[in-house]
Amino acid sequence: MDRAQSHLLRRGRFSQPGGLYLLTTVTHERRRIFSQLQFARGVIQQLRQAELDGHCQSLAWVVMPDHVHWLIELRSGTLCCLMRRFKSRSSHALYQRGMRREKVWQPGYQDRALRREDSVLQVARYIVANPIRAGLVDRAGDYPHWDAVWI
Repeated sequence: MDRAQSHLLRRGRFSQPGGLYLLTTVTHERRRIFSQLQFARGVIQQLRQAELDGHCQSLAWVVMPDHVHWLIELRSGTLCCLMRRFKSRSSHALYQRGMRREKVWQPGYQDRALRREDSVLQVARYIVANPIRAGLVDRAGDYPHWDAVWI
């Protein structure tokens, strides 16, 4: 996304503790950083840390080679603070694991608030099936970088 347009992602954004959100963030220039196991695991560690810190409950997530989908229930703070902290901490974790010090993430992120009529389980299945749709694996269980509370 063009940086000049990233402000449009914030228009109408509302963070409500207890709300369910599907968050998506993309690597800088869509580089396939997370094709390397140690880098994917560094990002996963930070997804889990956000939950341990009490900012959210992770319901489902997948770390794809060039982006992350994350279904959460927001516990405290705002989506903006959560994502800023996640991106900062995950970048630092990647540098600690040997990645060159260069931009990891594109500016901004996408979020979708789930409504009561939305099927949370359907959204989780969509997330978990992402590697299948991308042609990376034939079965979700064959892809190592995802989790869901229902599994």
